Order: sequence, then C-alpha cells, then structure tokens
Amino acid sequence: MKSPASQKRPNTPNGLDQVYGVHALQSLLERGEAPREIWVQQGAGNRLSELLSQAGGQGARIIEHPRTVLDQLTQGASHQGVVAFCPPLTPESEESLWLKLRAWPSSAPPLLLVLDGVTDVHNFGACLRSADAAGAHGVIVAKDKAAPLNATVRKVACGAAEVVPVYQVTNLARTMAKLKDSGVWITGTAGEADASVYDIDMSGPTALVMGAEGKGMRRLTREACDNLAKLPMAGQVSSLNVSVAAGICLFEAVRQRQLAS
Repeated sequence: MKSPASQKRPNTPNGLDQVYGVHALQSLLERGEAPREIWVQQGAGNRLSELLSQAGGQGARIIEHPRTVLDQLTQGASHQGVVAFCPPLTPESEESLWLKLRAWPSSAPPLLLVLDGVTDVHNFGACLRSADAAGAHGVIVAKDKAAPLNATVRKVACGAAEVVPVYQVTNLARTMAKLKDSGVWITGTAGEADASVYDIDMSGPTALVMGAEGKGMRRLTREACDNLAKLPMAGQVSSLNVSVAAGICLFEAVRQRQLAS
C-alpha cells in the first residue's frame, strides 16, 4: 500500500487559479464570486461548514481530500484546510485608470500606490494588503518586471487582491507623467532623499512610488517624481521590506487627509 505522501495527486481543474486559506475564500464569497471547485481537507468540513454551505449555494463543487493532497498542492503553504479554484485575476488596463481619474469625485482625492520593479509575489501580495488597509484607490504596475497576480499573491493579500484595482501599464514613467498632467502629485521613496515622508504634503491627489528592495526606483521612474522622500531610520538597518515601507507611507497619507478634512 502506498504511503499518503507517495499517492498520486488528483488532477486539478484546468485554467483556474488556486486560492487557499479561509480569508481569501471569505472575500470571494462576500463579493458573490464563488469558486468553480473547492477542495476541503477531510475532517475540516464541520469547522468550515458555514463557508462551504454558502459556496455550495453559489454553485461551487465541493470535494474532500486528505491533508497530504492539499499540502502537496500548495507546496506546504498554510492552506487552513481549504483550496478553492477560481478564474484568474486580470489587471485593469491603463485606459481604465484614465477613465476613473476623469470621473473622480472631488470629495476624496485619489491615493495611488506605484510599484516599480517589485517582482517578488510575497511582497506584491503584502503591498496589496497594505493598500487595501489604508483605503488606497489602486496599485499601478508595469507589464514588465512586475510580479504576476497569481495564487500566492492572492493568499498573501488575504482578499485584498480581489478588491484593490491593479492597473497594468506599458511605460511606467510615461504613465507617471500623465498622472501629473491629471493633477496627481507623485512622491517617490528613496533612502538618500533629503526630505522625510512626514514633510511631504499628501493630503491632495497623491501617488506614492515604491522601488524594488535593494535596487530602489529605476532612473526614469525617479526622474518622473515631483518629490523624493525617505523614512527616517533610527536603528542599524538601512531599509525596510517594501510592503512595510509602503504601509507606513500610505498611512501617513491617511493621517494627513484626516487632519485636513
């Protein structure tokens, strides 16, 4: 008899993304986007009964599998006993960004996060989570040298990948120039900047630019910024994880907007 670890893994549904974890599944169901199929760990049905009942009511096919199958499927990630299969996420177009900006209500200035060269899916997912928590209105990425919107991103983002618009653009520097023409002030983060992020006015229409860890922003991206700002570092480390830095900067913008309102 084969051991559980050596048993052949069942075929997964073709053309669908794996979305694993309770929070990610809850986010899908709350928006009425039920997965096509859900694999549930044997014995976990009672704990997840309410979610599974809701998913089944929305048309999802529910199948039980041993934990070893889910562990193999997610490559050891914390799946919390549930893996859902749903259509892949697709980024919004650059034209969609301009349409939304043209119709933007005057009551709430836009707050956007621009990621330049962030290719690590865990960092991308964490940035989306920070953007959602801060109420950012969208994340802008380039088509090249950017992490994809895959299952790992969705897991790390804990549902934020499904609700925060991700705008994929062909030329990041050109998009930033057009943002400035639309009245959006752009602040890039750089460790060698003279100004602190706390000194920059972000109460109006704002785009915050975060570069890749280690490399920072590319030259053309840096030149397209209105301001450069740094996080004051009091300890021995020279930089922070990009998602942590993004969260700090985004919530500083939130703080300024609350004081200005």
